[in-house]
Amino acid sequence: MHAVGIDIGGTKIAGALVDESGRIVREARVPTPETYGDDIIDAVVELVSELTEGAEAIGVGVAAAGFIDADQATIAYSPNIGWRNEPLKAKIEAKISLPVILENDANAAGWAEFKFGAGRGTKNMIMLTIGTGVGGAVIADSRLLRGGFGIGGELGHIRVVPDGLLCGCGAHGCIEQYGSGTALLKSARQLADAGTDEGATLRKLRDHAGELSGDQVYEAILQADPGALRLLRELGQWLGETVASLTAVLDPEIVVIGGGVSAAGDLLLDPIRKAYLENLPARGFRPELSVKAAEFVNDAGVIGAADLVRSALEHR
Repeated sequence: MHAVGIDIGGTKIAGALVDESGRIVREARVPTPETYGDDIIDAVVELVSELTEGAEAIGVGVAAAGFIDADQATIAYSPNIGWRNEPLKAKIEAKISLPVILENDANAAGWAEFKFGAGRGTKNMIMLTIGTGVGGAVIADSRLLRGGFGIGGELGHIRVVPDGLLCGCGAHGCIEQYGSGTALLKSARQLADAGTDEGATLRKLRDHAGELSGDQVYEAILQADPGALRLLRELGQWLGETVASLTAVLDPEIVVIGGGVSAAGDLLLDPIRKAYLENLPARGFRPELSVKAAEFVNDAGVIGAADLVRSALEHR
């Protein structure tokens, strides 16, 4: 039986009709309304109508960044859209005839990788999404860890530097400030501005475009620019140390790395693996996990959201 997955982002809303094997049958997307109000509800409803026209679906899973309550009905806090205690489930269900559940976007992406992607066949998995921030998802004994209040798995806000950089969450020293795509871009701009030989390529790219972008940093990485590669290794070092700490608590079989920065492949994964092993508690006396790139890129959120609503309805 098909289910609908919706992924609400800061710039676009993606939707898909997904079958039981995680295959996308039909997909569509629209820009996220700039008003960030009930126009988003209307856009989601229109997407659901388009995706289910002439097809049967059992429910709608909606993924969004932020804190989702334990009942999967309310977005308690969404940093990008500005929702505060938003009863999103009730608002959408008032306009469609299908049941709705809400899910954190990183949780939905992690679930897609666990069921159908890089983590399939395991029972315990961590996913880190390395993009604008650092998102996280934890699968423990084949169950998505949501925590007592529904907001577990916020791995990007593990503190790695006491009194470190101020994070958007209000704390200081979160891994998001050191291991995200935003952090990589910030370091690259600083290197370009430094005027050193190491930053020459980044500086050239910046001067050509007027401002250094994430795409240009990635271009420098692909050109094997020493400065850009060093910054990527440092980012991987931070992430690998974080994975080692998470291992002490969660003992996962695999860590899946997703998000835009994961496009660097082993150039990012190898430093993560190295730092993980260097910081692994009791190394040599315990099994070592594997670190893999995510298999789904842009579709993970909709696939995971669709499967999670299917699972929720089957267990009722």
